[in-house]
Amino acid sequence: MVFFQQRRDYVLEGSTRVIPSVQPHPLPIRNMSVSRTMEDSCELDLVYVTERIIAVSFPSTANEENFRSNLREVAQMLKSKHGGNYLLFNLSERRPDITKLHAKVLEFGWPDLHTPALEKICSICKAMDTWLNADPHNVVVLHNKGNRGRIGVVIAAYMHYSNISASADQALDRFAMKRFYEDKIVPIGQPSQRRYVHYFSGLLSGSIKMNNKPLFLHHVIMHGIPNFESKGGCRPFLRIYQAMQPVYTSGIYNIPGDSQTSVCITIEPGLLLKGDILLKCYHKKFRSPARDVIFRVQFHTCAIHDLGVVFGKEDLDDAFKDDRFPEYGKVEFVFSYGPEKIHGMEHLENGPSVSVDYNTSDPLIRWDSYDNFGGHREDGMEEGNKQNPNSQSIGGVSGGLEDQCSRSGTRWPSQS
Repeated sequence: MVFFQQRRDYVLEGSTRVIPSVQPHPLPIRNMSVSRTMEDSCELDLVYVTERIIAVSFPSTANEENFRSNLREVAQMLKSKHGGNYLLFNLSERRPDITKLHAKVLEFGWPDLHTPALEKICSICKAMDTWLNADPHNVVVLHNKGNRGRIGVVIAAYMHYSNISASADQALDRFAMKRFYEDKIVPIGQPSQRRYVHYFSGLLSGSIKMNNKPLFLHHVIMHGIPNFESKGGCRPFLRIYQAMQPVYTSGIYNIPGDSQTSVCITIEPGLLLKGDILLKCYHKKFRSPARDVIFRVQFHTCAIHDLGVVFGKEDLDDAFKDDRFPEYGKVEFVFSYGPEKIHGMEHLENGPSVSVDYNTSDPLIRWDSYDNFGGHREDGMEEGNKQNPNSQSIGGVSGGLEDQCSRSGTRWPSQS
């Protein structure tokens, strides 16, 4: 059984419970961690972010046997402390053992180290708000297996969402959520996760206007060539996803070391993009059936207002902490409002040292790393969830988000 006491950490090592000294954190944050040594270690982090929002997180490397045991302990603790007044939000992969242990579970999972769809953020915040307002004794439990960035996205988003009509006496809760996000999540989060929190906050406050225009992607330019080969250079190719469905795969660009300062991947005719977009750039290893992620970036077209968008190294998932990607490196996107070729872009053509292999039938190139998300096991960081790519029409992107996130009569502003 899990024991819990305000403002203390309880560490379980084998069958011995060790109670460390009182933590210096002020209320309302309370923390309980469960750790086991040996090779099959599993560490549980349970934090009362506020008096009514609880974060439960397990590492992705958790041993299955210990993980299930800790799941049962957490379930017993929650039931004994909150009875039937807690609602569990599962932010990870759907698991039968979670639904068996908890009476009320909402499934909102998305791939680890990624950001959820903007509409999913809206749905989560709305469901949290509805449950918390239904009964003053109700509490929300955010469950996550993997990087805590998933919990951070939800906490930060709900902090902004609840601020719309929050009363002054909820200031302590908002402060607690802000501190939790800044202290525990920002150091480990991904740039795209922070970007989506910024989108969400800006759309709610009106500082970001909704863009309803169609966007066609024509060029992706990588300024600064990463060194993924022993002699420098790399062999990049792109995979583009819309609502987590693959919509484009480029050829493989062979860039010898020190031969180029940039490379341009051209898509003609332009690729129509709408809604939540994930662009993933891989390096195909030379003479090896393997690939590495060079960078990953997620954005929503509703927040794109310029036809030229640049992401610096600090804005790129994976690359932001990878020494193989140059510090001055950046990725530029060139859009238009139509599929026709953009004239006057001849200067973007690659030099003669860059060759392109368009044989994309190679299973390594075509393999969709998000196909298996939603099964019964979480086997890697590259998995993802499937959504209908046609669920948002160009004219309906704004309306869909407004419908999900309307609160107290709030309307999200459209671009004038």
